[in-house]
Amino acid sequence: MGVVDKTVRPVAQTPLIALLGNPNCGKTALFNRLTGARQKVANYAGVTIERKEGGFTSPAGRAFRLLDLPGAYSLSATTPDEAITRDVVAGLRAGERVPDAIVCVVDATNLRLNLRLVLEIKRLGLPMVLALNMVDVAKKRGIEIDADKLATELGMTVVETVAVQGGGEKSLLRALDDMSPLAPTAVNPLSAIDAVSVEETQREVRRILAAVSSDFHDTGNLSEKIDDVVLHPVLGPIILALLMFLVFQAVFSWANAPMEMIKAGVDGVGQFLGAHMQAGLLRSLLVEGILGGVGSVLVFLPQILILFFFILSLEDCGYLPRAAFLLDRLMGGVGLSGRAFIPLLSSFACAIPGIMAARTIQNPRDRLVTIMIAPLMTCSARLPVYALIIAAFIPERQVGGIVSLQGLVLFILYFAGIAAAMAVAYFMKRTMGSNRQQPLMLELPSYHWPHLRNLAIGLWERAKIFLSRVGTIILTLMILLWFLSTFPGAPEGATHPAIYYSLAGMLGRGLEVVFAPIGFNWQICIALVPGLAAREVAVGALGTVYALSQTGEALATSLQPIIAQSWSLATALSLLAWYVFAPQCMSTLSVVKRETNSWRYPLLMAAYMFALAYGASFLTYRIALHFTGA
Repeated sequence: MGVVDKTVRPVAQTPLIALLGNPNCGKTALFNRLTGARQKVANYAGVTIERKEGGFTSPAGRAFRLLDLPGAYSLSATTPDEAITRDVVAGLRAGERVPDAIVCVVDATNLRLNLRLVLEIKRLGLPMVLALNMVDVAKKRGIEIDADKLATELGMTVVETVAVQGGGEKSLLRALDDMSPLAPTAVNPLSAIDAVSVEETQREVRRILAAVSSDFHDTGNLSEKIDDVVLHPVLGPIILALLMFLVFQAVFSWANAPMEMIKAGVDGVGQFLGAHMQAGLLRSLLVEGILGGVGSVLVFLPQILILFFFILSLEDCGYLPRAAFLLDRLMGGVGLSGRAFIPLLSSFACAIPGIMAARTIQNPRDRLVTIMIAPLMTCSARLPVYALIIAAFIPERQVGGIVSLQGLVLFILYFAGIAAAMAVAYFMKRTMGSNRQQPLMLELPSYHWPHLRNLAIGLWERAKIFLSRVGTIILTLMILLWFLSTFPGAPEGATHPAIYYSLAGMLGRGLEVVFAPIGFNWQICIALVPGLAAREVAVGALGTVYALSQTGEALATSLQPIIAQSWSLATALSLLAWYVFAPQCMSTLSVVKRETNSWRYPLLMAAYMFALAYGASFLTYRIALHFTGA
């Protein structure tokens, strides 16, 4: 993805505009509106904080680079995200170019909270434009802001924007075109930031508000009326639990048709190759190795997208901060703040962004505990494993005539991860010697319908991430596993499939000694090894292993009925319990090392999660054997 249109001018001469503002002010929506698909995402040097940059060309033909800085409430940084924002705009970060101009985005419905950052940025002396965002919502609520007076009071250009609407950025583009050619600006950050007290800044905010705004006729009580129900101490948690339950029901109910289409496509390709290629190593690689492995994972893309559709929708409509508020008391009981909810919720997508999101937690011990329990949240990489085993062993029937039994089991698995995380947090907070709980302070944005464009962009990004993993990590590991599972060949007079005598078969039988007490056979043990790189690889590995274990022309896409015949129910439940806890993701451990700057915590995380996984699987297997007798 390109950053700028290179036909306009060289990148080195293109003005750099920094986009910043409070969280939930619509800054990222405005960034997406301006740059579209011309974005690139990386990390700032030396840290894992995301750096998002894009490019656009104004109506007058001027090219700009746009840097989307992490959300901040103040330049007096209290979190790593705020420290990055401060250092970039103030020229304190080595190797980072000082922005040529600042576009500060503020929420027109909450100007009181936003203006503090505006006044702090203004003292840096950089060219600046104020984007008064969400003016449509403010007007509907009867909040009147005189943009011309605000421009006079602040001494800068003020434009009205509606980032979620097409054309809502036009006034900002005109303002950038009207700016004189930008030259490098020197700033004196330390004196500019520290020169004025917070109290004096707040007095100035109140004076400006009195001069430019009137919200005496604020009709924005709809959100408050909704919150009377959603945040009710009894009804609120029930509504949250029902929402989460419905999400997991939809993951199975809605995904059936697209999953069958993908499976049919993979089956068709496999049958075509099997019919038109001569038997040999190449056909074995393509059919049993690549199709058997990659195809077994690809089929779960619809379920992952449905899960993300609901998470992104709840985030975009403004519900997630309410969920954090509802869970603050529960999380406070185990020594965490409700602020840990957002990082933990992010971990349902992937533990890596969840761990990185813990930087917003001010208390160092709370941040560390949140990092240590984030991988216990059921990430999307576990979903293919869960879906495969549930579909093979849990009958597709309704409970009470309305609830899918398969969806209910999936809900229980997610809940088990959450319960385990809370128990581990309780233990860690007590052993780390810090029981002091900090009050939760967060902004509750107004409710609004999710924006389809933002949802589409979010789902497209998730699909790209999943498909890139399928096409790189999973494909590479499947080819390697096929090689290990194919060589050396079976000896003459062999009574087992060839994979039994291969390098992978030898490794699996060696590990079976360790995992036999929890019901794992040698095929499962083989799949666990490449699954250390990424959890979803285990499904592809099972596809490859069982494809090579068949004596006929069975394809790996028939994995579900194969494991249903080969495993006992006790083994299946034991493997589900294993995946609730096992830390089978090397990338997560490496990010923990970077975030904590120590090997101590990733090693501790791996040790306690493997112990939990083995213990939970052992109990599950033995209890299941007792009740099933097999």
